[in-house]
Amino acid sequence: MSEFSCYSCVLLLVVVLGLSAGSCFGFGTFGFDIHHRYSESVKGILDVDELPVKGSPEYYSAMVHRDKIIKGRRLAMANDQTPVTFLDGNETYQLGSLGFLYYANVSVGTPALSFLVALDTGSDLFWLPCDCSSCVHGLRTSDGQEIDFNIYSPNTSSTSSNVPCSSVMCEQQRRCSSSQSNCPYQVQYLSNGTSTTGILVEDVLHLTINDDKTKPVEANITFGCGQVQTGSFLNGAAPNGLFGLGMDNISVPSILAKEKLASDSFSMCFGLDGVGRITFGDGGSSDQGETPFNLGQSHPTYNVSIIQINVGGNAGDLDFYAIFDSGTSFTYLNDPAYTLISESFNTAAIEKRYTSNSSDIPFEYCYELSANQTSFKYPVVNLTMKGGDQFFVNDPIIVISMKGGDVYCLGVVKSDSVNIIGQNFMTGYRIVFDREKMVLGWKASNCYGIEASNTLPVNPPTAIPPATAVNPEATAGNGNKSDNSGTSPTMTNQSLRIKTLCYALTIALIPFFALI
Repeated sequence: MSEFSCYSCVLLLVVVLGLSAGSCFGFGTFGFDIHHRYSESVKGILDVDELPVKGSPEYYSAMVHRDKIIKGRRLAMANDQTPVTFLDGNETYQLGSLGFLYYANVSVGTPALSFLVALDTGSDLFWLPCDCSSCVHGLRTSDGQEIDFNIYSPNTSSTSSNVPCSSVMCEQQRRCSSSQSNCPYQVQYLSNGTSTTGILVEDVLHLTINDDKTKPVEANITFGCGQVQTGSFLNGAAPNGLFGLGMDNISVPSILAKEKLASDSFSMCFGLDGVGRITFGDGGSSDQGETPFNLGQSHPTYNVSIIQINVGGNAGDLDFYAIFDSGTSFTYLNDPAYTLISESFNTAAIEKRYTSNSSDIPFEYCYELSANQTSFKYPVVNLTMKGGDQFFVNDPIIVISMKGGDVYCLGVVKSDSVNIIGQNFMTGYRIVFDREKMVLGWKASNCYGIEASNTLPVNPPTAIPPATAVNPEATAGNGNKSDNSGTSPTMTNQSLRIKTLCYALTIALIPFFALI
């Protein structure tokens, strides 16, 4: 049973920057923290005093809209070293005001400059704003405070060098005038004219041994010197750079593995409070759930097969592909998977279905909660992956505050293209992207003391009941074993009000304005 509390209310709602390119051209483990925009750490970084109301229909509509705008996808060694992470730490933060993406502080160049970059497993290239004629130089908060961003320049870093067109990393050689010309790049994202254009450069990415911050590691990496950004990069999404984590040779995980600085695997942890972690060289653990990647595509992604959906104890067999994407807030499914999960959820739901004549909520399956309601239950959702391991969805619902009262919704949107498992379904797990074994791994985690603690604020139970209470107590489990029986506790009215209040305080867009 999954417990929701004010601690866990900052829901992982990271909108797509899946931003897959339309075109672009003995190991340690390294990590850094990832943070939600509304976490206390990020509020300190951004000095945000006032948060607009979170949990409104407009908030979720905006998130889904940005998902659809930015999620364009291009479809068509030894382990004797320790893991590594970013020099500034392995924490990551989910920032709703900046495209609902997960962000981390990375240090690049000599002398080192820090950049707040968005993390995206749906694209490959790492790029930074660089000697730019069109980019965001900072943000202005609602109270008038300005936050300046660093802008990279090869001329001010003593360790920087341009990548020539003769390099194997240069994929757009057709645009070169000679083999020694600077290698150009352009990444076009299928979203309202969103793109980044510039040249490829090489410089030092400053890392550190994950469990010993006193041991620096310097990695020579190839990345994009982004001279011109357009579209969503100018109005909120990844304004200070994008850190592609895909499978292509130019991605940072690929480079770290090639240079034998980390094994060819990394993990991302998605905490219920919006704080997470990323670690390079993390191959997971022997007790994690696993499923193989589907590698038949011309451009490989973190694509897996799901063979069964179980909702409220009722299982439906089917076989479909889905991409695990850290750059998408919600989960997007097309038919038949969408109809199976949503209709099964609707059949098992107890509350009256919410109906509205307007499109004020982006979710199709929502249910009314009365003002004096003391508890409610919702159907649990469990996915069976290829190979048989279970992926229990800790947090499949969204609570939304309406004028006439609260509603809760199944956090799944009908897709008109690919199936995407978004961050809301990854909440409460450390997800391992193992490119050596070519498997996706997962294990329950609260993202704090990952190696030492196995206690979760929300935890997959050993037995899956037909419905889950919104605020039961829970302790940790491995997250890969479950069956379809059990009983369901209830949630108290106090718990429900706390959760709704947390949403109201933490989920709306902060009014930042780009300083271009």
